[in-house]
Amino acid sequence: MLNDYMGVIYVETSFDNIRALTKVRPLASVPVGGSYRVIDFSLSNLVNAGIRNVGIFGGMEDLNSLTDHLGKGAEWDLNRKKDGIFIFERMLDTSFSAHVNRIKKNMEYFVRSKQKNVVIMSSHLVCNIDIRDVIKNHEESGKEVTVVYKKVDNANEKFDNCDCVKIDKNGEIDSIGQNLFFRKDENISLEIFVLSKELLTKFIFDGIQDGSYYSGRDLISKNITKISVNPYEFKGYLACINSTKEYFDFNMDLLKKQNRDDLFNKDGRNIYTKVKDTPPTLFKESAEVTNTLVSNGCVLAGKVKNSILARGAVIEKRAVVENCIILQGSVIQSGAVLKNIIVDKNNVVKSNERLSASKNYPLVIEKTIRWDKNNLYNFVDEINKYDDD
Repeated sequence: MLNDYMGVIYVETSFDNIRALTKVRPLASVPVGGSYRVIDFSLSNLVNAGIRNVGIFGGMEDLNSLTDHLGKGAEWDLNRKKDGIFIFERMLDTSFSAHVNRIKKNMEYFVRSKQKNVVIMSSHLVCNIDIRDVIKNHEESGKEVTVVYKKVDNANEKFDNCDCVKIDKNGEIDSIGQNLFFRKDENISLEIFVLSKELLTKFIFDGIQDGSYYSGRDLISKNITKISVNPYEFKGYLACINSTKEYFDFNMDLLKKQNRDDLFNKDGRNIYTKVKDTPPTLFKESAEVTNTLVSNGCVLAGKVKNSILARGAVIEKRAVVENCIILQGSVIQSGAVLKNIIVDKNNVVKSNERLSASKNYPLVIEKTIRWDKNNLYNFVDEINKYDDD
């Protein structure tokens, strides 16, 4: 059964509210949880179901960071002579100009793939879901498309720019529309869809003829009244990463064991990522570390609480880090104090600097910025342009 399914992941989503982290990379390759990238969850969900042909379709972003992370797909068992992992650029140069060569290349992928059915996913919605069960439910339903959703009671606070699935009294999907924060209780779409390849390519061609390039969610929503739809309810942990605030909240959620178990230890379904051969973390005698996820290769001599430390992070003696996300290769020098701060890769926070923000408005030290007192106020002015949570 699963040999007849291929996977498609759309990574073209780009949100202004997380721009501080996506200026130099697509959202799909933003680091999370210390050792992972956002796309690792969607990609792992597909390969855990036995799907071995995965196409990744980009949007307007530069895909270099994503390509570097995925490589040939070896960590996901997609480094294959037959099928494997394929990355494609957008089919439109602008909203009005189609790139004919890219259209041919992208559509050739679908035509040459031998699988007859497709599982569509978006990279920014994070969960650990049994795709095998979704496919089984889809085939038993006899419907043209299966839409996966989750009932939530905080739609008025989270899931910005996500879709809501409207289900009528007969259990049928009536419509799909954007979450507008009006109600707490909503059925949030996971942007996971199962359908035939023939139907998907028809939707894509129809969109191209209209002069538009649609993501997976838009293709289904646009045609929802023309097809028979099967709703599938997901009951596990779900996070939507589309703003700095929700990125921060997701990482803080990982400090809770029940959330880690749901995401990483769910019924034997692993989440895979790029392997880096780095040494174990060094905890010096002066280190005080509580409730923190620590990746390999770190050097810890200061005080760290309720934080996420990515590979190679350095916290020097007398430094204090609380409720922070410190990404790969960043150094927090002696005497520095950070609270509710996201430090992007390869930054240095100078000695005795004090940076504090609200949990609702975490600050981001962008990649490659070097810290000293002279550029502190310039940073705050710059970050205010992007942090609109």
